[in-house]
Amino acid sequence: MKTEALDLKKNYLVPCSYNLYQRPPEIVRASMQYLFDANDTQYLDFFAGVSVMNCGHCNPQINKAAKAQIDKLQHTTTLYLTRPIGELAEQLAAILPGGIKRSFFCNSGTEANEGAFLAARLFTGRRKIAALTRSLHGRTNLAMSATGIPMWRTDPFLDTAQTAILPGPYDETAGMVTDAAAAASLSTISATLAFRDFAALIIEPIQGNGGIIPLPDKYIQQLRQICTDTGTLLIADEVQTGFARTGTMFAIEQSGVVPDIMTVAKALGNGFPIAAYCTTDTIAQAFTKPSASTLGGNPVSSSAALAVIRYIKKENLVHRAKELGEKLMTGLLELKDRHAIIHDVRGRGLMAGAELYKTDGTPNPEGTDLVLEYAKDHGVLIGKNGLHRNVLAFQPPLIITEENISRMLSVLDDALTHLSRTSAS
Repeated sequence: MKTEALDLKKNYLVPCSYNLYQRPPEIVRASMQYLFDANDTQYLDFFAGVSVMNCGHCNPQINKAAKAQIDKLQHTTTLYLTRPIGELAEQLAAILPGGIKRSFFCNSGTEANEGAFLAARLFTGRRKIAALTRSLHGRTNLAMSATGIPMWRTDPFLDTAQTAILPGPYDETAGMVTDAAAAASLSTISATLAFRDFAALIIEPIQGNGGIIPLPDKYIQQLRQICTDTGTLLIADEVQTGFARTGTMFAIEQSGVVPDIMTVAKALGNGFPIAAYCTTDTIAQAFTKPSASTLGGNPVSSSAALAVIRYIKKENLVHRAKELGEKLMTGLLELKDRHAIIHDVRGRGLMAGAELYKTDGTPNPEGTDLVLEYAKDHGVLIGKNGLHRNVLAFQPPLIITEENISRMLSVLDDALTHLSRTSAS
C-alpha cells in the first residue's frame, strides 16, 4: 500500500517544516497560474511558491530551454568554462540598476545574502552588518543573525556581536508604517552607523515575510544618504521583490536609489534553484581570493534564468504587474471598507498584503488561518506572513488575468463574511 504524502512528511522530514493548512492538499502538478492536487482539484495560485513562479508554473518556454540544456550539459563546475553562466551575467548587467554589473551565482537567497555580506566586509574592512526589524535575510548563522523576525531567529547561539537589528518604519502600536516611526528609525540608524564600524546595511524594499511592508521611497533615499555619509554599503535584498513583481524590474528602482550590492533569487529561476549577489566593478575587485559555489550558476539553471529574463521582456510582465497590481489593490481596499477585520492593505504591483485584526485591536492570526482554509477549500491559495502571522499575502504568478483577480477577491469576500458570522455566533 502506498504511504500517504502527509505521513511521509511526518515520519521522515525534520519537524521544523509546517503545513500551511489543517487539511493540506497533496499538490501533484501545475500549469501557469494553476495547481492541481491528487484528486485533480484545481487551485488558483495566489502565492507563487512565495514569489518564485513569476512566469507561471511549468512555463513551456522556460522548461524548453532547461530541457534543451540538460540534454547537452548538466553540470561541470565554475572551474570550467561554459557559456550559459556568462550570458546570464551579461543579461543581468543589462537590467540591473546603475553601475551594478558583476554577479556571483549560488543556489538560494540565503547564500546570496551571505555572499553579499562577505563582499561588503572585504571591500570596507569592517565586520558588522546592520538590518531592520521585520526583515528576513536567510537561515544560515550570519543571515539569521541579520534577520529581524523573532520566529525565524531559531539558532540559540546567534552571534549578535557582528550584527545589529535596528528599528524600521513600521509602527507596532499603529500597525502600519508612519512618518513618526520612519523618522525615529532614521535617527537611530544614523547614530548607529556614525561609528563607522558597519560594513553594510541590508534592506528589503518591501519586507515580505515581515508583513508585505513597502519601505517609503523617501525613507530609502535617506538610508542611501546615511550609508554614503558613513562609508557603509547599502545592500538591497530583492529575493522576493525582483524580476517584475512590483511593477518595476526591481522594487528599489521605484525610489530612484541605486544600492551598492543587490541580491536576487526565487523568480530568477522560476522554480530552478539559482541566486546571485550583484555589485559594481569597484566592489567586486576586492574579492579576488578563491571562492566557488559547486552548483551555483550551473548550465541548466542558468539556461532557465536566461529564458526567464527573455519571457519577462517578451510578455511585458513589468507593465502587467503594475496594471494588474492596481486592480488587486483597488479590490482589496474595497474589501477593507466592507470588512472591519482588515486593519491595513499595502503593497506594490502584484505583491500585496492585508493585515487582519480582532475587534479589540490586536493581531488576528487565528482568523487569518481560517480565511486561508476557507479560500483553499474554494479553490484559491493565498499566503500569510507577518510577525504575528496575521497578514494575508497576495503574490501570484505575474501571468494571471483580471478574471483571476476578480475570482480571488470574490472568494476572499466570502471567506471574510464567513469568518465574521462564525466569530459572532
